[in-house]
Amino acid sequence: MSLLELARRRRTVRKFKRDAFPMEKLIKCVEVAKEAPSGINKQPWHFVLVNDPSKKREIRNACEEKEKELHSRVKGELKEWMERENITWKKEFLEEVPYLVMVFSDTRAPYSRESTWVAVGYFLLALEEEGLATVTYTPPPSRDIAKEVNAPPYYRLETILPVGYPASKGRKKERKRVEEVMSINTF
Repeated sequence: MSLLELARRRRTVRKFKRDAFPMEKLIKCVEVAKEAPSGINKQPWHFVLVNDPSKKREIRNACEEKEKELHSRVKGELKEWMERENITWKKEFLEEVPYLVMVFSDTRAPYSRESTWVAVGYFLLALEEEGLATVTYTPPPSRDIAKEVNAPPYYRLETILPVGYPASKGRKKERKRVEEVMSINTF
């Protein structure tokens, strides 16, 4: 399958089967992600694979506590979108999947956030190639969540990727046409 076909097929999933799969599939995806370019080649990312049920529960509890606070403050267009999409503070997917992949950026490196998100993009396409699905869940900022996996203080939690097989086929949401997102020589 071509890279374009993988990208067109990849979609966000919030409901997963509980079916287990070998950790080697995730390690292969990290192998792909680590090949991403980075500012001054610092490779500032760190992937923490979590499969311990009690650890996943602790992470979920820490995230939901912060999500409740966020949801009580959100307004306007974001609030409307969240209601329309049925996005709540409850994050069952953090506990239901076989694996959580917590992705951190090393804040000591220049362009650490940007570089780490390029690696996340590589990781997402590698998951798709493996037939696995995820949602790029970006939890509200909190050291409490990072502490659940003993992250050093200079590592920032960028995203938590619950990884598993999708519970349903579903459809990818429509994407903009290339002409809407690209210009030549001038904006």
